[in-house]
This record gives sequence, C-alpha cells and structure tokens, in this order.
Amino acid sequence: MPRARDPLVEAGDVLHAMALDYPEATLDHPWGHDAYKVRKKVFLFLSREPGRLGLSLKLPASCDDALANDWAEPTGYGLGKHGWVSAEFKKGDRPPLPELQRWLDESYRAVAPKTLSKQLDEDPRLR
Repeated sequence: MPRARDPLVEAGDVLHAMALDYPEATLDHPWGHDAYKVRKKVFLFLSREPGRLGLSLKLPASCDDALANDWAEPTGYGLGKHGWVSAEFKKGDRPPLPELQRWLDESYRAVAPKTLSKQLDEDPRLR
C-alpha cells in the first residue's frame, strides 16, 4: 500500500509550483528562505523544513480573515502593518491548501503590476 504524502511537504510543493507559474515570477534566496518575486518585488516568502512549513504573503483584502486563524499572525519586521500575514504549520498539521492558494493569488495580484494581473484574467491558461 502506498504511503500517504506528508501534508506539509505536499502543501509546500504545491505553493512552490503555483508561485513559479505566475507571469514573470522568479525565485530568490535572501536570508536562506525562498522569496518568490515579480519584477523584483516579493509576493511570497516560503520556508520548507522537515516538520515545518512557514509562509508570508501580502493580503490587502483577506488580512483580517487570515489573522482570525490561530496559526496566522502579522508578519514581523513591520510588514504586518502593510497587510502581510505569516502562517506556520508543524508536524501533524494539515494546512488548508485551497485557502492558501487563494491567498497566494491575492498576494501576487497585490504586488504585480496591473498589466500582469490583467493577464491572469484574460488568459485562462495562466490560472
């Protein structure tokens, strides 16, 4: 019988692939973590370590809803004041992947130039 995948690994892999699918998305590694950028502006910080998944996103519309979860908090370094939310999951947690995917989309659109965000709406193959 095949072994079930670790939900943290699966969620991290899905978010990584989704982030890189956005128009002009790039991956950088400042401070040892993955930073997904569009035109040099970060839209996702992702930390994948054994037994831990951490992420930070800019959520101008969903910030308050996100912060209602016990696994979410305002991002440090003053970013929380600007709508950034951090989430952390540990071994045994099941990250709410559909919700995290919606937040990733919101964060990309909040950071990307309008012309790139518009491409997502006009070409269904991009999303």
